[in-house]
Amino acid sequence: MNALFPKAMDQILSWFRKLCSRQEREGELIVPKKPAAGDDVSGYASINGGDAASPSCMPYVGIASRGCVNCPTCQGTGRIPREQEKQLVALIPYGDQRLKPRRTKLYVCLAVTICLLASLLVMYFLFPRSIAVTPAGLNATSVTFNTTAFIINLNMTNTVNITNNNFYTVSVSQLDIEILHMAVVVGKTSLKAQLDVRPLHSAQIFYNISNKITDYNTYNICTWTKIKVHNVVLHIQGTLTCSYLCHSEQLAFESYQYVDCRGNTTLPRPP
Repeated sequence: MNALFPKAMDQILSWFRKLCSRQEREGELIVPKKPAAGDDVSGYASINGGDAASPSCMPYVGIASRGCVNCPTCQGTGRIPREQEKQLVALIPYGDQRLKPRRTKLYVCLAVTICLLASLLVMYFLFPRSIAVTPAGLNATSVTFNTTAFIINLNMTNTVNITNNNFYTVSVSQLDIEILHMAVVVGKTSLKAQLDVRPLHSAQIFYNISNKITDYNTYNICTWTKIKVHNVVLHIQGTLTCSYLCHSEQLAFESYQYVDCRGNTTLPRPP
């Protein structure tokens, strides 16, 4: 009995060696490399996140089917080195649904449309529009004569209309006026105004100016009693300084005005 047992064991071991050598030649046996006794196994982490002592960290041992190969990263052990834990990239199959999000085109088109609409609205409301400055005419006058020097002193109160066609407030800071008679400057004034014109609204500025006309023929026209109409033509030139959206701008305007210089006084217009 004792003599037959070693022979049987030798036959079993011989048969197992032949089977292993045959499968190794055909490339069908995947046998993981076991670490040596002195190797440090604690420096390796499992795929499932367990430690080296847990069953989930055990490498896969067995015979692989035809057409399968070892994982190039862990070499079939199911574990990777700890120092490579943050360097390796997980691969996702091409057919994974996470790579095919639904309604992507819809979301992209919706985002582009919203951005275009927002840009158009901003451009529409912030696009600079014209600021209309229009002389509204004479409000009041007073005339005096210097018979010795043949000088006409003409004091006027005029009105300027400002129309804001923008969707933001316009601030008026200064108004400069020059009065010309027969291409000669007879009056000049500068008014510091702090006026805010609201969006799509209008406002008025009143200014007083003193004119001195020294033309002898004009003096005769204004003082001659045989003439029923005593009008002089004044050329008004002005510049309005305003600011909006951190931008300063000067708006020029001009007009011609007929003024009665007979000596009567034009009363202010009712509001």
